[in-house]
Amino acid sequence: MNSISYVLITPYTIAKSRTGGLLARLMTRSDLELVGAQMIAPDKPFVDAYAESLRRQAAPNPSFLADYVEQSLAPSGGRRRRSLFLLFSGEDTHRKLAEICGHLYPEHRPISSIPGETIRDTYGDLIVSEDDPEKFTFFEPAVLTPRSKEEADANLKLFVNLLKKSDNIIENIEYPDPSKIERTLVIIKPDNWAFASARPGTILDMFSQTGLRIIGIKIHHMCQDEALDFYGPVEDALKDKLSPIFGKKAREILEQHFAVQLDETVEKSLSDSFGAAYARDQFYQIVEFMSGHRPDKTETHAAKCMIVVYEGENAVKKIRDVLGPTDPLKAPAGTIRREFGSNVMVNAAHASDSSESFMREQKIVRIHENETARLIDAYLSSYA
Repeated sequence: MNSISYVLITPYTIAKSRTGGLLARLMTRSDLELVGAQMIAPDKPFVDAYAESLRRQAAPNPSFLADYVEQSLAPSGGRRRRSLFLLFSGEDTHRKLAEICGHLYPEHRPISSIPGETIRDTYGDLIVSEDDPEKFTFFEPAVLTPRSKEEADANLKLFVNLLKKSDNIIENIEYPDPSKIERTLVIIKPDNWAFASARPGTILDMFSQTGLRIIGIKIHHMCQDEALDFYGPVEDALKDKLSPIFGKKAREILEQHFAVQLDETVEKSLSDSFGAAYARDQFYQIVEFMSGHRPDKTETHAAKCMIVVYEGENAVKKIRDVLGPTDPLKAPAGTIRREFGSNVMVNAAHASDSSESFMREQKIVRIHENETARLIDAYLSSYA
């Protein structure tokens, strides 16, 4: 029977832009499915309750894990800290996640004895005092995850209440000059989720090169109406671009096949009919690719994506520079679309092309809403 559990990526790990690398590990080391993602900025009452829950669950968790939560997840200087909550579903979820994340080692271990096999081997730190092996001078676990189903269920009851009252967009920082700050929306497209791979994490890692902050994230299943609305501007562009091209091609094929000379009025008629129909078919393919639903057919298939909102100076340009042009064959080396794109439709990711586009797109995909709390609620109620 499927269960759910979570991984919480800590504020320190997010600040160091390690989110993509962690996600790549989590996506490739098991058969679990990532079903929810939400950026959170917990208040002190939640942090205290979470720390107390960890203390009650003490074994095998060391007590200093609860101390870490109180010190590192709580607001500092009046500002709440960002953490990333990831929800996974599958069989024996808590055990698999715990194995990928790795153990916390309270004893002193030389660097040479750490194999780098787990997330904590690679991204975590526990530095023990040379004078007193029972004390440590620095501790950073990188991630937090329960080690049993009982722990997972108890902690999920805390998180679901936090997620319900939290906006999906985190606004926890004041900029010296807000007029310089932009937001942009990224969609990590369905082709990255066809099977378990490091691609979603690697794409996030490449976007992290911009130095922008992730302030919102969610797993999303775009419905047909959303896809039609989201890509609506593309339909007219495809018609204007493709109709004359394929009208001309149709004229040439007819002339060659029937050995007859056709005039430009026929070509225009073919452009308005066959060319327009071809352009509409290309548009429907985009809608089907993004939503799993084609407007002129009844068949459906699953289509999952991840939506991410970035914030910072020149956010739109910085993200699009890393993403690359629409056509992967024309994208420069080192860009996401050159690395992962296949063609102009299956091209790894979407990014807003302007602040105005961001405002339109974030409304269509309801960026302030997140389904993660609903999924936890449904799971917990099934065991009530």
